[in-house]
Amino acid sequence: MKRIGSIRTLFTAAGIYDGLLGIAFLFAGGTVYRWFDVVPPNHPGYVQFPAALLIVFALMFLAIAADPARNRNLIPYGILLKVSYCGVTGYHWLTAGIPEMWKPFCVLDFIFLLLFVWAWTALRAGTASKRTKLGSGRSQSISRPR
Repeated sequence: MKRIGSIRTLFTAAGIYDGLLGIAFLFAGGTVYRWFDVVPPNHPGYVQFPAALLIVFALMFLAIAADPARNRNLIPYGILLKVSYCGVTGYHWLTAGIPEMWKPFCVLDFIFLLLFVWAWTALRAGTASKRTKLGSGRSQSISRPR
């Protein structure tokens, strides 16, 4: 199935993207903030914890890429990650303004969000057709109580 290859590529890209961002902010967050001339939070832990979570999600995305059909149940968590980030960042972008460094991440995460929804629904359709094929060969001799 062509879609599986596209879904594998999508989640591999997401794993690399979030993994690299997580590593950058975990180990060099101060440097990243300086590059963009943004004042960092008053404690590095405020940056390091979300960075570590990004690495956890990156590993999850790579697990999905390895076997999209089997790990379809993990995709909603990725969708919720992207909804959370885009919702918070988008809200502040529209209402109060945010530093420029966050805007490309918001746009990219919104694209990932849309693609994750596509992948989740595409895999559901594939799963449903497999169940139909499997079900057509089964015996219908299940007795029901009357």
